[in-house]
Amino acid sequence: MNNSNQSSSSSPSQSTPPLKSQSQSPKTPSLSSPSRTIYSDRFIPCRSSSNYALFHISPPPPPPPPSDAARGGGEDNSSSSAAYTALLRTALFGSDLGFGAPPGTPDKKSFPVYNSPVNRNIFRFKSETKRPLHSSSPIGFDDHSPGVSHSPVKAPRKVPKSPYKVLDAPALQDDFYLNLVDWSSHNVLAVGLGNCVYLWNACSSKVTKLCDLGMDDSVCSVGWAQRGTSLAVGTSNGKVQIWDASRCKRVRTMEGHRLRVGALAWNSSMLSSGSRDKNILQRDPRAQEDFVSKLSGHKSEVCGLKWSYDNRELASGGNDNRLFVWNQHSTQPILKYCEHTAAVKAIAWSPHIYGLLASGGGTADRCIRFWNTTTNSHLSCMDTGSQVCNLVWSKNVNELVSTHGYSQNQIIVWRYPTMSKLATLTGHTYRVLYLAISPDGQTIVTGAGDETLRFWNVFPSPKSQNTESEIGASSFGRTHIR
Repeated sequence: MNNSNQSSSSSPSQSTPPLKSQSQSPKTPSLSSPSRTIYSDRFIPCRSSSNYALFHISPPPPPPPPSDAARGGGEDNSSSSAAYTALLRTALFGSDLGFGAPPGTPDKKSFPVYNSPVNRNIFRFKSETKRPLHSSSPIGFDDHSPGVSHSPVKAPRKVPKSPYKVLDAPALQDDFYLNLVDWSSHNVLAVGLGNCVYLWNACSSKVTKLCDLGMDDSVCSVGWAQRGTSLAVGTSNGKVQIWDASRCKRVRTMEGHRLRVGALAWNSSMLSSGSRDKNILQRDPRAQEDFVSKLSGHKSEVCGLKWSYDNRELASGGNDNRLFVWNQHSTQPILKYCEHTAAVKAIAWSPHIYGLLASGGGTADRCIRFWNTTTNSHLSCMDTGSQVCNLVWSKNVNELVSTHGYSQNQIIVWRYPTMSKLATLTGHTYRVLYLAISPDGQTIVTGAGDETLRFWNVFPSPKSQNTESEIGASSFGRTHIR
């Protein structure tokens, strides 16, 4: 108490604030004056490390630079040190905090009003200190800080808008319910044209005529076995033929359907065939019987069939607007999905997420829907605006491609699960009814009633986002498949 009383009774010149102008105190005593009392019990904090800008306190202006004579030969060192100090402060506290020099003792008038709405969050984490996701620095900084370099945001992958190859495919039918194009694991494309099946070798561009069914029959579907050179051919007479493509020889003919076979799907050892007679037949080419079981459930033509990647579940779509899921031993569907309002031909299983199934509806539906077959739940729906003809998932990235008919005849590359469009490809003048993907997962081929097959590089390789497919990427132009 005595100290405070004595301090309050001191002369006005001794209580003058340190930032006050000297012109208002003409009688300021010397530091060595015996009349001035120095008190040793007063606490004076060190303010060189205080962050006054956090409380919206403006620091004093920086001291004037030394003269040229005072700097002498140390000019370069001092300027480098100042630049480094400014950069470090900017990186630590942000470019908007205004640290040009260590803060001094502030004037009382510069303290903020603490009940102001601006300062209510004064002891909370500031949003400005959040690091950008692409920052590699352990400290936060503003994206526009001068002199601070950081990793750029990765640009979206560019998909070529034009096909790198076009094949003429005379007599390629414009029928939504058929599946006339498939690509083998040995890089050979099979195409059904009228009553014939042709093979196109993607490595050599060689075309081979595999079979001719005659005038009384026509090709309705083709499907390669997962391994080897066996090709299944579904016919309009309700038969399924098995061919050895390496020898161009028919191995077997299997019956069982009464009407055309428009859908085929292989798993590791079984062949499933879907028909206009509403049934699905499970066939074992090693067995003597034409089929080992019959799956009944659809009320109209079966136009879509796909086995899951683990070969445990079979998805089927029909002209009855139904999507069914079967297991290896069931003769009745274990899952039924009835949300589509048009025929379900487009079906694709995800190679990345177990049990994730995508399906697309026809002209009256226009939607791509996603299902979790492990929990029997509908995940999401995307209205594409046009008939969905085919779906295929990339095995290299979590993306899928869809082909469309009425009314835009486009091809769309989607990123899952956001379903953002990476590219929209056009060129076909008819519905894009046929789709197959190359064995390396980079190239797709599309077919339409305009009697053309178009090859597109849409997906990256597993190792590089920019590597082009080796499948004919250097061969441009238009040729004939027969």
